[in-house]
Amino acid sequence: MTVVISCGEPAGIGPEVAAKAWAALKDEVSLLWIGDPAHLPAGTPWLAATPEDAPVVSRRALPVLPRPMTGPLTHGTPNPDHAHGVIKAIAEGVALTQTGRATAICTAPISKKALADGAGFGFPGHTEYLAHLAGDVPVVMMLACEGLRVVPVTIHIPLADVSAALTPALLETTIRITAAALSRDFGIKSPRLAVAGLNPHAGEGGKMGQQEITMISPLLDRLRAEGLDLAGPLPADTMFHAAARARYDAAVAMYHDQALIPIKTIDFAGGVNITLGLPFVRTSPDHGTAFDIAGRGIADPASMIAAIRMAARMAAARQE
Repeated sequence: MTVVISCGEPAGIGPEVAAKAWAALKDEVSLLWIGDPAHLPAGTPWLAATPEDAPVVSRRALPVLPRPMTGPLTHGTPNPDHAHGVIKAIAEGVALTQTGRATAICTAPISKKALADGAGFGFPGHTEYLAHLAGDVPVVMMLACEGLRVVPVTIHIPLADVSAALTPALLETTIRITAAALSRDFGIKSPRLAVAGLNPHAGEGGKMGQQEITMISPLLDRLRAEGLDLAGPLPADTMFHAAARARYDAAVAMYHDQALIPIKTIDFAGGVNITLGLPFVRTSPDHGTAFDIAGRGIADPASMIAAIRMAARMAAARQE
């Protein structure tokens, strides 16, 4: 059971939290890091590996697929010369999972601007690039911690654009992918989904909006008739207290902040970003490059550790 870690943005905290995660998990999970060893924190023990060596198990040193990158490293300031190497590390990690040499990939944070500036990276982020590498499959973003799993239907768009983007087809695809992933990746035989409304009080019978009546409820009724266990549309402001969370396995929210505010309130440091719908397991820490603290040795590895553990558990569930 090997989880491969792509290096992410070298000028950020990715190499640091990967090294700290290996130190914490070396007796628990087999890890393989792809990147330039010169970007790891000074003093990190590492050993060189090749793709043919995987899986590699070492408790003495972090197994590394060395991929040297041109140009100097300045913490907090991305080097455009590193962009192609960062992208290749992601692609190679995916290839290792697809060939079975690794069981999952955990991606360290990237700087989308740095990749666009240095390599013309045309994808909005990791998720879209991974979907492309998998054959342009439809995917869904899940954020998860020990107490909550949330899925936003619309993601990185202005709030003013959410209503137009929220179509029956998009909502149905999101629900189906989420339900299937809960069964395949989390071992939940009969997953229960709670679906939020778009408007305050889930529209309150049409007084605060019509989308619940005209679009969300009819779709949920149709999917329930197929056997899906769906609650909703529910008022989002009453979905996330402890008693409510006990009644479902994942919450489907209509837009970014509706989903991410509760999970980041419940477990800010330990949240995990998961891409559902891929033919391989992918997780990521739920934080960015943190340029402001990069290179100072103070980055918290909790989210990376949680992401690696989540990847290993999901991969094991797929093999059962």
